[in-house]
Amino acid sequence: MSAGESRMANRESEAAGGDRRHRLAVMLSGSGRTLLNLQKEIDAGRLDARIVLVIASKECLGAERARGLGLTTIVEPGVIAAERLGALLRDAGAEWMALAGYLKLIKIPPGFERRIVNIHPALLPKYGGAGMHGHHVHEAVIAAGEKESGCTVHLCDAHFDSGDIVLQKRCPVLPGDTAETLAARVFELECEAYPEALRRILK
Repeated sequence: MSAGESRMANRESEAAGGDRRHRLAVMLSGSGRTLLNLQKEIDAGRLDARIVLVIASKECLGAERARGLGLTTIVEPGVIAAERLGALLRDAGAEWMALAGYLKLIKIPPGFERRIVNIHPALLPKYGGAGMHGHHVHEAVIAAGEKESGCTVHLCDAHFDSGDIVLQKRCPVLPGDTAETLAARVFELECEAYPEALRRILK
């Protein structure tokens, strides 16, 4: 039996066994904290999904953590062509894709329009776009004198940090905040917002 036939047999076995959870791929570039949070929600029965594939843009802590969870994990450097990404997703049987700190521009494969979700550590449409990730976002928010920040979960389109907004959560920017203290406060919101948004989308 070929590798492809084996994977198909596994999927059929899962279906026969009653595993009807939504099949989710995750893409990441960093530490994998968001992946860990999603898996925790799945394990707790609060998110009706199964992570069937993790794609990392480089070897990183997130890829290591994904392998540690027993998740199928591959490394695909650079911007992935839509055809290649579509083949990877179809081969894994993925129905949805969640970006979890993935820093490359997504080329959306046919059939996955409005099925790719991202979380951004700011209140879009402010402080989004190329280069606006990690500490860069929080530094920009503080430098602008904003009184609040937060996170945004949105559907992806052909641009960075664009697409329809699913959910936003807000927190104050406090006097004396640094990029690190603000990032920690925003990440607490992200841990609530991403599972909540996915529950809405996957209904």
